[in-house]
Amino acid sequence: MKKNIAIIMGGFSSEYKISLKSGNVVYETLNKEKYNTYRVHIFTDRWVYVDDKGIEYLIDKNDFSVTVDKAKIRFDCVFNAIHGSPGEDGFMQAYLELMNIPQTSCNMYLAALTFNKRDCLSVLKPYGIKTAESYYLNLGDNIKEDDIINRVGLPCFVKANKAGSSFGITKVHKKEELQNAVDVAFNEDDEIIIEEFLDGTEVSVGVISYKGKTKVLPITEIVSDNDFFDYEAKYLGKSQEITPARISKEQEENVIEVAKKVYDTLKLTGFSRSEYIFKDADPHLLEVNTVPGLTKESILPQQAAQAGISLLQLFENAIEEALK
Repeated sequence: MKKNIAIIMGGFSSEYKISLKSGNVVYETLNKEKYNTYRVHIFTDRWVYVDDKGIEYLIDKNDFSVTVDKAKIRFDCVFNAIHGSPGEDGFMQAYLELMNIPQTSCNMYLAALTFNKRDCLSVLKPYGIKTAESYYLNLGDNIKEDDIINRVGLPCFVKANKAGSSFGITKVHKKEELQNAVDVAFNEDDEIIIEEFLDGTEVSVGVISYKGKTKVLPITEIVSDNDFFDYEAKYLGKSQEITPARISKEQEENVIEVAKKVYDTLKLTGFSRSEYIFKDADPHLLEVNTVPGLTKESILPQQAAQAGISLLQLFENAIEEALK
């Protein structure tokens, strides 16, 4: 009997359009002879199943079901394609766990932890994971520009603490630019992390649960046409994403070891994509994403393809791992 799979997409954050693209790629890729697939849009004002004609059917939040033509449909598994809130910060994971419905991403606590850049980096530091020097600000704090610059130097990055797709990130070159960068970050979140600029090769490393084992995918080198790997560089073609990365054997071995250690130390499941910058041969962790982009052009699917894993295999494996 075919399993009913809900592919959740959309969300409450600035990333909702990217999430819709990812979710639709999953929907188009999954084998309809193996699964009954349902596109479920999660927005602040409505949760709906959207059929192929664009007709919307309201999701019953009491049990996460939908009624179509008087028939009640329950889901055996949820494929999580929501970038940002509520799919990457733990809210949907907690809800689905209460409903006893398996889902393809990590659990509630780990989603919340990894979505909070400051907390995630703080948890990993005692395990020897290297990170950039940082300074924290909360909304309402006094902004002591000299203290910030003395701590992290210039240039530096001002980042919204809980946001993805490079929303709320500014590279600051001069003291006079700091206040505006802080304002931009606070537009996305009420917490900020300010980090030193690490001048080195940036790489993205996908790590997934594949056939019951932790698998590190081929490494991608990020070469941005812009000042850093911002939204335009990620989604509007203003970057090169080179897989496999043009790094030394020592750098490759080191970042594979660190990326696997991060995944296993946090006890992650499902997909992850972590970002690193090298200082010499040492990778420094920037952040961990647990619901990375899943379009054909996205980094994780590119890495999987390099490893000989098709989109179909990638997505079906995620479902089968969740159903175990």
